[in-house]
Amino acid sequence: MHTVYLSLGSNLGNREENLRKAIVEIGKLVGEVVRQSTFYVTEPWGFESENLFANAAVCCMTEYSPREVLMLTQGIERKMGRSKKSVDGHYSDRVIDIDILYYDDITVNDADLKIPHPHIHEREFVMKPLKEIFKGEDRKTQRF
Repeated sequence: MHTVYLSLGSNLGNREENLRKAIVEIGKLVGEVVRQSTFYVTEPWGFESENLFANAAVCCMTEYSPREVLMLTQGIERKMGRSKKSVDGHYSDRVIDIDILYYDDITVNDADLKIPHPHIHEREFVMKPLKEIFKGEDRKTQRF
């Protein structure tokens, strides 16, 4: 089994319900969700919008490879109504966004998949929920 940390965000529709639905789908498709942060309301990052975000982080155990986790999470996004991904730093409002932050201790540097996620430390809306689920972990696995 592998440990994967995911970041979730939503700023369209019922944001908190969107996060809850995505977490349920992650548990069904990706693997058991073993830790979940509380939900945080944050300003949009990287683009202008009147819609605030709800953000969270989860840790789950998966048998899937990083590429399979990417495909599964993108499938959840599509199922929930997300029609396009952000490209070249051009962001827009979204029903749900699921990003892979960490997968075990590996590094992936493919064009469409970067692990660890390259912008983790720039984004408080990722760091705050991530730190919350890291609390209480064994110091050997804690990243901060």
